[in-house]
Amino acid sequence: MAPLDPHSFTDSHHPLTTDISLSLYLDFPSATIHGVAFFILKSPHVGQLSFDTRSLSIHQVLSPITLSPLPFSLSSSPDPIKGTQLSISLPDDDVLNSFFIVFSTSPSASALQWLSPPQTFNKKHPFVYTQCQCIHARSIFPCQDTPAARIRYSALLNVPRELSAVMSARHVDRRSPVSGEGHSHLLPGGFNSLWCSETRVVEEFQMNQAIPPYLFAFAVGELGFREVGPRTTVYSEAVNRVLDAAAKEFAGTEEMIRQGEKLFGDYDWERFDLLVLPPSFPYGGMENPRMVFLTPTVIKGDASGAQVVAHELAHSWTGNLITNMNNEHFWLNEGFTTYAERRIVETVQGEDRAILNTGIGWKGLNEEMERFKDNLEFTKLKNNQEGVDPDDVYSEVPYEKGFQFLWRIERQIGRPAFDEFIKKYIATFKFKSIDTHTFLKFLKANVPGIEKEIDLVLWTEGTGIPPDAYEPVSNLYTKIVSLANEFKLGRMPREDEVADWRGQEWELYLENLPKVIEASQVLALDERYRLSESKDYEVKVAFLQLAIMSQCRNFYGEVEKTLKEVGRMKYLRPLYRALVQGKGKEEEKILAKRVFLEARECYHPIARGVVESIFAKHL
Repeated sequence: MAPLDPHSFTDSHHPLTTDISLSLYLDFPSATIHGVAFFILKSPHVGQLSFDTRSLSIHQVLSPITLSPLPFSLSSSPDPIKGTQLSISLPDDDVLNSFFIVFSTSPSASALQWLSPPQTFNKKHPFVYTQCQCIHARSIFPCQDTPAARIRYSALLNVPRELSAVMSARHVDRRSPVSGEGHSHLLPGGFNSLWCSETRVVEEFQMNQAIPPYLFAFAVGELGFREVGPRTTVYSEAVNRVLDAAAKEFAGTEEMIRQGEKLFGDYDWERFDLLVLPPSFPYGGMENPRMVFLTPTVIKGDASGAQVVAHELAHSWTGNLITNMNNEHFWLNEGFTTYAERRIVETVQGEDRAILNTGIGWKGLNEEMERFKDNLEFTKLKNNQEGVDPDDVYSEVPYEKGFQFLWRIERQIGRPAFDEFIKKYIATFKFKSIDTHTFLKFLKANVPGIEKEIDLVLWTEGTGIPPDAYEPVSNLYTKIVSLANEFKLGRMPREDEVADWRGQEWELYLENLPKVIEASQVLALDERYRLSESKDYEVKVAFLQLAIMSQCRNFYGEVEKTLKEVGRMKYLRPLYRALVQGKGKEEEKILAKRVFLEARECYHPIARGVVESIFAKHL
């Protein structure tokens, strides 16, 4: 076997899947999906074919010609990272490039979160959504779960009639079920007969552009929507206050799309719709094509949450059009996208906003160097992830060091030349998956002599932050950092100095304070500015992290409340880590374990795993 990806059983000698057709019956009471998938390979194949699965029941593999069973086997014990290998034997007497797999998911599927009505905004109906990045699509359907495999897909989702569905695909139809449609007649366990129940409805979707499996996405619940532009509809649960707030926050989306097109070329995905998920969603946003998923914590009331939308929009070019070959080259997705995001923000919201964004990222990058000081491999852009769970080493390094690398190239050759380079890069590699070597080869071919001006090997394969990285500079940025430094001398900023501050200013200020201060200083800061009550979670969590590190226990009730009301890992990681890291913090450790025990069922499985890994390291 010649592995294509350290996180996949896919064999580089085997043909990759090009098309998948799915018929899925969503059974909410059992929190399972029963499905049939029809696979088409790039070329016919004889012999063994390896697929990735995790916690799936594989009922049958069938010939597309005769519907007779094809031999298959599952590895005897799951790999803790990759899951279970599905090996299919394709016959040599009837060379095939397609086959059916009949399967069921598990209630513990790592990509799926099934929410009961009390866990949702409207408290009336259940909800389910997916999160497949980095390697979780394999828990929904068997596949070659690597970004190297780009697939087109169609899907029939059979759901309760009172609910509706959205997907990272074009919506074709919503209709009453039809007997035998798609591949529903092959469903396991009698679910083929339940397909046409009067209580069910079928939602049909089509994705005609080839995407990596981690961008497969759907959500099902009682959904409402608001139109905010010619290419954008905002969806959420049918709760007016959420929909109205989201529509207001993201009203400027069309302008961002237009600016993105000026910078990077045509927007190739037709629609750029947004879905605001329940608070348990583990990320700020997920760039699923045509249907970006967002946490409700980005709705801040001042349009600053649109910066997350700018990031996900930028993925439409870098990440979705051009994709990293595997997670060892994740910076190609996130470094480019962070650069593109800041260019869009600079154009739409102004240079000061973009520099504040960059400054917060710079501080975060330096903190990641401290986090990985005992494992410097993960301070590299191109790193070795053999035997490593990508969720465990997820960090700001590919985002911020990747951004710094591209910013360094821009400074070297000038913005106009770099803009032309990026457009050519996107046009050359669109709908392809590439690695760092391919990018560097393209860079050197199109910017002759660049390797003499910038140490490309140090930037991509070296540890730490290269000496020619650059801290941003602006009057506002410098003022905020100076005020943070004055705090160390005992001076809090005056109210007139912060009168115009929004969330980003406060976030940058808090990030630049000492990690530990006197408890009395924490109390005084909150008494004056009420940071523990901030509606902006970036500010609130930064302040609560400072309170925990300073062992100012007055705010532990607010820490508990925050950990129970949101599931975004950007907030869970620092708060749980602050509670359990270090010696002599028995009260904090007891609090962390109790809160997690009480809140864990409200977290997405990916988030649960991340908290458990923090506990495994520090408890």
